[in-house]
Amino acid sequence: MNATRRDLLAGASAALAFAGLPGAPADAFAPQAGKQNAGFYRYRLGTFEITAVTDGAVTFPLSDTFVANVAREEVNKALEAAYLPRDQITIVFTPLVVNTGSKLIVIDTGYGPGMMEKSKGATGQFHANLTAAGVDRAAIDAVVISHFHADHINGLLTADGRPAFANAEILVPTTEWKFWMDDGEMSRAASDMTKGTFANVRRVFGALARQIAQFEPGKDVAPGVASIATYGHTPGHVSLTVASGADAMLVTCDLTNRPELFLAHPDWRIVYDMDPAMAETIRRRMFDMAVAERMQVQGFHFPFPATGHIEKQGTGYRIAPSPWRASL
Repeated sequence: MNATRRDLLAGASAALAFAGLPGAPADAFAPQAGKQNAGFYRYRLGTFEITAVTDGAVTFPLSDTFVANVAREEVNKALEAAYLPRDQITIVFTPLVVNTGSKLIVIDTGYGPGMMEKSKGATGQFHANLTAAGVDRAAIDAVVISHFHADHINGLLTADGRPAFANAEILVPTTEWKFWMDDGEMSRAASDMTKGTFANVRRVFGALARQIAQFEPGKDVAPGVASIATYGHTPGHVSLTVASGADAMLVTCDLTNRPELFLAHPDWRIVYDMDPAMAETIRRRMFDMAVAERMQVQGFHFPFPATGHIEKQGTGYRIAPSPWRASL
C-alpha cells in the first residue's frame, strides 16, 4: 500500500497526541541558531588540495529581461522543474583556493567584506569563511581574476578599501584589463550596468596597482593552473583548468550561471553577457569538451560546493554533483 500525505499527517497527529499525555517524555526547549555555519568544503585533485569557499548568495525578483531571449514564463517553468521558487532568482558565489603544496592560489574573490553590512550578511562572506577554513590571507601567493565584474574583484579589498591579499600577486587577463582601462571604451558605455562596472574597476584596481600582473589568455598563470580565453560574458573573460597528475578540472568562472537554467538551456542568454552570441558559442564548446574528457567542473554560480561533472541531456546539459566526502 502506498502511503498518502493524509495518512502520514494522521500518523503524525497521533504521535503528537501521545506526547501530550501525562508521563510522556517531554522535549527540552532549544533556541534556534538563526544563522548558517561557515561555508567551505575541501576535496582532492591529484596531489592538490582544493577549498571551495562561499561568498554567500543573493536573491532578487525575476525580471522580464533576466534571460534576454526567453519569455519570463519559460524561465519560471525551468525554475519549477528544478524545485526552485517561481519569480525569483538566487545566485550563489563560490571563489576557490588551490593549494598545490608549494603555492596557495585564490581564484576570484566574491563581493568582499564591504558588502557584508549592506547585504545583511547575505554576501561578502569570503574573507570570514577563509579565516574559518584556516586560510591566512597573508599567506596567499597569487590571486587569479577571471574577469572584472564586482562579484569577482571586490573581495580584493578589505572593508576599509585596503589590499586584502597584501603579499599576493594579482593576476588579470590582458584583454580584460585593456578593455576596462580604456577611456574611450568607458566613454562609449551605454548601459548603467556597464558604466557602473567601469567606475568600480577603476576604484578597486586603483588601490592595487603595484600588485597587478597581466597574463595572456591561453598561458599558465601558476603551477598546474592554465587560462582559457572564454570571451563573451565580458570582452576578456577567462576560464581556468587546474591539473595535478592525471586529474584535471575546469573552473568555469562565469562561462555560465545557474545550471538549472543555463546548463539545461545553453542558448538562453543571461542579461550579464556583454556579447551573448559569442558567450553561447564558447560555452557550448567548453561544455562539450568537459563532457568528452569527463572533466570535473567547478562552477562559480553553481549550488555550493559547486563541483561535479557535466553530462549531455537532450539539447542541453546537466550537472552531476560530486558526492560529499567526509574526509580527504
